[in-house]
Amino acid sequence: MKVDSHWHRLQTADDVAQAVCQTVLDDAVKAIAERGQFKIVLAGGTTPEKVYRLLAQADADWSKWFIYYGDERCLPEDHADRNSLMATQAFLRKVAIPQTQIFTIPAELGPEQAAKQYQQAIKAALPFNVVLLGMGEDGHTASLFPGHVHPLDELTHAVYNSPKPPPERVTISAKALSDSQRVIFLITGANKQDAVKQWRSGFNLPVATIQARHIDIYIDRDAWCD
Repeated sequence: MKVDSHWHRLQTADDVAQAVCQTVLDDAVKAIAERGQFKIVLAGGTTPEKVYRLLAQADADWSKWFIYYGDERCLPEDHADRNSLMATQAFLRKVAIPQTQIFTIPAELGPEQAAKQYQQAIKAALPFNVVLLGMGEDGHTASLFPGHVHPLDELTHAVYNSPKPPPERVTISAKALSDSQRVIFLITGANKQDAVKQWRSGFNLPVATIQARHIDIYIDRDAWCD
């Protein structure tokens, strides 16, 4: 499959959030008009949180939105470090998306059981309309980390030895994340420069395993390196 990647260089993290918010809203309108629903995968992180706060202020046909998560930490449901709690506080509790259309990862059950359960939700959802992803300093995305090997045919993975705490997590696989009409990476901050340079140079980083048909990388001036 030919991968169509576009780099969007913007000034600040706020500019990145604004641009991504508008792209998501535009894609939602199109998907709902064509298919009657919009399926989006949310990411954790500070820049995605900016996007969610902007989305919460927008006017959209929320009843047609379906929410999924790219990864989750194996922590209690109400733990402050849960991606789902952040998205709920910044976005989901402020809009009228039906609760039955919000598919959180049951990571409090532990990696194996949660990954197995969430795989069923992902299998029923594919393909997605939009997948939001960040990138770590080491080139990881979601909870797909350098040096980790997972079965290629899985839709979700149990993660036991994350280099970042907590060690136990659940992640959607590269295969499933790639099965989307659009994948959007949000990359901000000077600490991402080395990973960005490696990615652009063809290094085998986890971010490079995402092979969607259309990939947009929104990056601020601090993260970009010429």
